[in-house]
Amino acid sequence: MNDSDAHPLKLFNSLTRELQIFDSVHDGEARVYTCGPTVYNYQHIGNMRAYIFADLLGRTLSWQGYKLTHVINITDVGHLTSDADVGDDKMEKAAEKSGKSAWDIAKYYTNAYWKDIDRLNIRQPAKWSIATDHVEEMIDFAKSIADKHCYECDTGLYFDTTTVPNYGALARASTEEGEGRIDTVEGKRNQNDFAIWRKTPPDETRQMEWDSPWGKGAPGWHLECSQMSMKYLGDRFDIHTGGIDHREIHHPNEIAQNQAYNSCDHSGANIWMHNNFLIDRAGKMSKSSGDFLRLQVLIDKGIHPLAYRLMCLQAHYRSELEFTWENLVAALTRLKRIVMGVERLKQRIADRHPELLSGSPEILTKVQDDKERAHPKLIEIREQLQSAMTDDLNSPKAIPLLEELLTLKKVDARQRWNLLSEMEQIFGLELTNITRSDLRVRPAEHSIAETDIEAKLDERQKAKAEKDFETADAIRDELTAQGVDLMDGDPLRWEWRIEI
Repeated sequence: MNDSDAHPLKLFNSLTRELQIFDSVHDGEARVYTCGPTVYNYQHIGNMRAYIFADLLGRTLSWQGYKLTHVINITDVGHLTSDADVGDDKMEKAAEKSGKSAWDIAKYYTNAYWKDIDRLNIRQPAKWSIATDHVEEMIDFAKSIADKHCYECDTGLYFDTTTVPNYGALARASTEEGEGRIDTVEGKRNQNDFAIWRKTPPDETRQMEWDSPWGKGAPGWHLECSQMSMKYLGDRFDIHTGGIDHREIHHPNEIAQNQAYNSCDHSGANIWMHNNFLIDRAGKMSKSSGDFLRLQVLIDKGIHPLAYRLMCLQAHYRSELEFTWENLVAALTRLKRIVMGVERLKQRIADRHPELLSGSPEILTKVQDDKERAHPKLIEIREQLQSAMTDDLNSPKAIPLLEELLTLKKVDARQRWNLLSEMEQIFGLELTNITRSDLRVRPAEHSIAETDIEAKLDERQKAKAEKDFETADAIRDELTAQGVDLMDGDPLRWEWRIEI
């Protein structure tokens, strides 16, 4: 019996509101689509929680032996300032405000988002699907469903939600008063109907517009994900992910389009998964204020991005996660302690099995070499890891197993390293590569160079050796005033002070 038999992967399906055993559409494959960002601004850290969750899902599927095909879209057209069909196009509005072209805005903020993806050690998907690269295909998609499911009015082509079964089932809202309500737009037949194609008003010229059978204009936001997900993953694929805010309007509208396109009641994806909100009581999670929390703000405080990744992993993806600076600093402290444990293990590996540090380590599995049976405690930890991660990605239950592994000093170092490497595949904390000094991020407010700090510490060490304690204390006070905490007796010697 293999691991998947003992611990089948169970995931929470938002569509049924139940745990569901993962059964791939294509044998041995896992095809996943994630709703990506609208690139009119930087992404706040709440946005980035969605991609840490999707990465954890993808890593778990890979760890379970599936060939993963993950697609993430980039929305560079079509998303209005309201998630409903009202307001201005976010890209056009950002371009007007900045004086730059919408295309330049999209390129700049896409690159900024990709930089944050890299900083958080989120794996690259199989495909970044850019909305503006697919507009002609979106028009063809709309044409294929227009006769039976759409109607035209002055502002565009609209989808008639009464033409598909159980509209709004994902949001648990089938009435006009429900969660998935769409705001009123003149000419719509039904309150819940939504734009497939938005016409450019007669007195306007947009930077992003295309010719279509319904006039010059741009695709509706919901259309892009239906077209691109099915293009790259097939008419029926495994998992669709996004933030919980998408569960109420965006994803129900995708499902309606998928049903129309496939001429059936299937939603496109077998499982719909949503991460919950990151809550900030200080109210700086929204971009509308202009002063919002993004990853660079954390870095400027002196906090390594992987501390935020760990903070997210400490909470279940379906639970609300409250952001406070204290919680984030606590996650950084926890990460430092884990890395210290890994460094001690690395030293034992370097002394006894240096080959494991020079290449890709062998992954510990149930099938062991006859000469090296796995230690019973490691088998127990791995069993618990399987149990936690196959139970709807229960990372809060799994992270302590990593810490427990690092305390097993009497267990063979090579076996521990192999299991650590396997855990790293799942958690993505760069534990086999990162060092404590890598976690030492200079806060933006501190200007002293690390080389100058090290020189001052050498000077202080010399003063102490000569019993010139007055000079040694003066150097300590000088460094403290510049935001440096000294750590006598610690090989790292010093850290930046984090002010919160």
